Amino acid sequence: MKHWARVSQIAALLILLVAGSAWAQQAPVVGRDYTQVSPPQPTDSGKKVEVVEFFWYGCPHCYHLEPSLKAWLKRKPADVEFRPIPGTFGAPTWEPLTRTYYALDAMGVAPKYHDVLFAGIHEEKDSAKQRALVNDSRAIADFLASKGVDKQKFLDAYNSFAVNSRTKRSEDLTRSYDVPGTPAVAIDGKYLTSPSNFPNPDGSVNYDRFFNVVDQLVAQARKDRAGKK
Repeated sequence: MKHWARVSQIAALLILLVAGSAWAQQAPVVGRDYTQVSPPQPTDSGKKVEVVEFFWYGCPHCYHLEPSLKAWLKRKPADVEFRPIPGTFGAPTWEPLTRTYYALDAMGVAPKYHDVLFAGIHEEKDSAKQRALVNDSRAIADFLASKGVDKQKFLDAYNSFAVNSRTKRSEDLTRSYDVPGTPAVAIDGKYLTSPSNFPNPDGSVNYDRFFNVVDQLVAQARKDRAGKK
């Protein structure tokens, strides 16, 4: 029995490897794996291929994407520039956390508190406190202050003209890219994809397949750029 169990495990592993190799080689399908941005949007990455993540700190799917995204960022090609954009979609309830990202960015500490804020929201068990961390700027400021952020400097940045402008720009970008929700990833202003396009049979997300498609779209964007020369 142990022998046959071992054989079954090996067979199952081979099936997974074959299946994984098959989807790794399969070209992304427009309308299923990604959509084409129309019209294509300008990028800010110069000679590099731009990869933009539209996210929102209150989004559980964005929170769950983080470990796989971090792994991808460690191995992304040198000619790829990654840029996170917090989305608002014109929703007033989304604006506080969008402004929070830009305030922290203006203070030069956004990377330091990115995971802290995600965890603070999604690991909070008290629903009232969680709601406050999503839509109450004072509660957000108090939380960040408890983690080492200068509260007054944060509030000054949060209410600044620069953060107002960047928040409005974020809303404009989600509309220009026709982003349906978060998280979503845009490649070089031309292609838009989302982890939700790659469900496993059990309803979970196939992050390996998702980032494989991101890599393939980056390669396509690289070819697009070369073709213009």
